[in-house]
Amino acid sequence: MKNTSDILIVGGGLNGPALALALAQTGHSVTVVDALPRGEFEDEEFDGRGYALALASQRLLGQIGVWSQVAEQAQPMLEIKASDGHAGTGAAPFFLHFDHREIEEGPMGYMLEDRFLRRALLQALEKVPRITMINEARVVAQAADQTGVTLTLDSGDTLRGGMLVGADGRKSGTAARAGIKRSGWDYGQTALVCAIDHEKPHHGIAHQFFMAPGPLAVLPLPGNRSSIVWSEKTEMAAAIHGLNDADYITALKPRFGDFLGEISLAGKRFTYPLNLTIANSFTDERMALIGDAAHGMHPIAGQGLNAGLRDVGALAEVLTEAKRRGEDIGSSLVLDRYQQWRRFDTATLAASTDMVNKLFSNDNPLLRLGRDLGMGLVNSLPGLRRGFMREAAGLTGDLPRLLKGEAI
Repeated sequence: MKNTSDILIVGGGLNGPALALALAQTGHSVTVVDALPRGEFEDEEFDGRGYALALASQRLLGQIGVWSQVAEQAQPMLEIKASDGHAGTGAAPFFLHFDHREIEEGPMGYMLEDRFLRRALLQALEKVPRITMINEARVVAQAADQTGVTLTLDSGDTLRGGMLVGADGRKSGTAARAGIKRSGWDYGQTALVCAIDHEKPHHGIAHQFFMAPGPLAVLPLPGNRSSIVWSEKTEMAAAIHGLNDADYITALKPRFGDFLGEISLAGKRFTYPLNLTIANSFTDERMALIGDAAHGMHPIAGQGLNAGLRDVGALAEVLTEAKRRGEDIGSSLVLDRYQQWRRFDTATLAASTDMVNKLFSNDNPLLRLGRDLGMGLVNSLPGLRRGFMREAAGLTGDLPRLLKGEAI
């Protein structure tokens, strides 16, 4: 079988389907290839995984027709509080407090569970005639030539497209087959991820508590429930993850505190090793990388998916404008525009998250004093604080139109 599309996308997680929807709206035909079976994402059971979507990301989801399907399940983040301290001793006297009422656009972002977002994206794909979804298929070879790209699947089938997009994660086979190497390092930290039920309401407030082993994020979900992203040194994280549920909560409590009353585990527990990994190039011959295939960074600012959706918006805009001008969308001239747009922004974000993690994940008394005074200074200056809030909401920088809430 030879299937012909304008664009082939490898990876059916979140960024791949979002890009397919954005491109199909502007007249491109798209084929999405995913190694997992379709039923993998149809489980409606709560499992604790969620995403902190910046306001700009929510706007993109609105533009591609997905937000209306998940809005009722989303929890607005109305405030963000960040503080420094030690487990069991409470927060330092200086802290950051962001309140959405200080910016005009609305909530700084939303918490949305993985089960709702993933299912909504895949259901949206099925309704668009220009999109073909192929599940349970692995790409074993890719070859670019002057007129397009050919993919060979493990079934022996081949697919043909004008260009290829790798949306297949940090260990991207698309990037590896193109010979693109990666730069980065391991943080020696592991994220423990779960959700908790708690006695008191969270009032839509997200908390980031910085401790020497790594940050603890408490992110509000609908109802009296929150998502936890808890970074620890890798050895300690493995020991904690090996505990039974009751002992796991006992280990969390001194780090968490009692501001939400009694807490208990809700859903499953996960762990993710933390590292920085950036592709040395976001493009190759008739190929572009998006999301974790292009860049993976520390979750300290919750920007992983948000950075990927910026890639989606930028690439969709570049390809659509090229198509309207009659250009070859897979040409290096076109793809270089995407690389130039996203490379600097990604490098800046990666450097910022790396610096913040190194600055806060230690117990050096001089650094503690400096960072606490710094947070206190930002919190005391409304103009500076508002700038940080707009950054957190994803409203700064050279935004693609979809992230501004505009059609391409």
